[in-house]
Amino acid sequence: MLWQRVVTAVAMLLVLLPALFHAQIEPFAALSLLLIVAAAWEWGRLNGLASRWALLAGVLLGAALTALWWSGAVQRPWPLLWWSVGVLWVLLAAWMLRRGVLRWTDWPVWPRRLLGWFLIACAWLALVQARLQGLEFLLSVLVLVWTADVAAYFGGKAFGRRKLAPSVSPGKSWEGVYSGVLGVALVGVLWLYLDHLGITRGGSVFQRLWSDWGWGAALLLAGLVAMSVAGDLVESLVKRSAGVKDSSRLLPGHGGVLDRVDALLPVLPLAMMVISR
Repeated sequence: MLWQRVVTAVAMLLVLLPALFHAQIEPFAALSLLLIVAAAWEWGRLNGLASRWALLAGVLLGAALTALWWSGAVQRPWPLLWWSVGVLWVLLAAWMLRRGVLRWTDWPVWPRRLLGWFLIACAWLALVQARLQGLEFLLSVLVLVWTADVAAYFGGKAFGRRKLAPSVSPGKSWEGVYSGVLGVALVGVLWLYLDHLGITRGGSVFQRLWSDWGWGAALLLAGLVAMSVAGDLVESLVKRSAGVKDSSRLLPGHGGVLDRVDALLPVLPLAMMVISR
């Protein structure tokens, strides 16, 4: 129901925004780590693991990431990891969507579970490292994904004719994807203009890509939009294979954590990849 979505969204913002804007990284890292534990629990359940064992797996993943954080490894650069995970996401998404819903369960169950937990862990590491790059950088990545989603939704509603992946997500269209790319391009141009005026600080993903890649930034932004759509489709494929509508009911009116972060799972490591040298 709409009121549930609104109440849940407001509650999440009241918790997330103070942590996000805090001068120190610790509140945001800790809060996002709790969400990762929940996402890992959902992934286990979507792939046939009993709820208590999926929760144990999520807790163990959270403990491992906490140890990584306390060791100081989170603050170190990981360019090889980001390039490896970025390439893995592109190949994995293409392969999964090509094979379709029914072929997902052809994979051995434990490799599926471990692969998902690994990618969820990498998303948390990328999230924290994006925040360490600067608040504006992380916000711009989030805005990129949200803009792509909103523009694709309205563009698809208005112009959608050719289905993108009808067996996975019947509502998505190629026209929606093009609208998402256009929407992100417009936001990128606006952000760069605000940088020029001195209103923003010049630390966004748009500025970093423009500075490092010039006009090639347009292709990279289009690739990030495409992978945000792919992340959504991959999660939809896994849910359809499991025969469920939502990854869980943790967030009333919104489904589960994976339902809210599916597009970010590939985009965060890819964003770190394209700024890594």
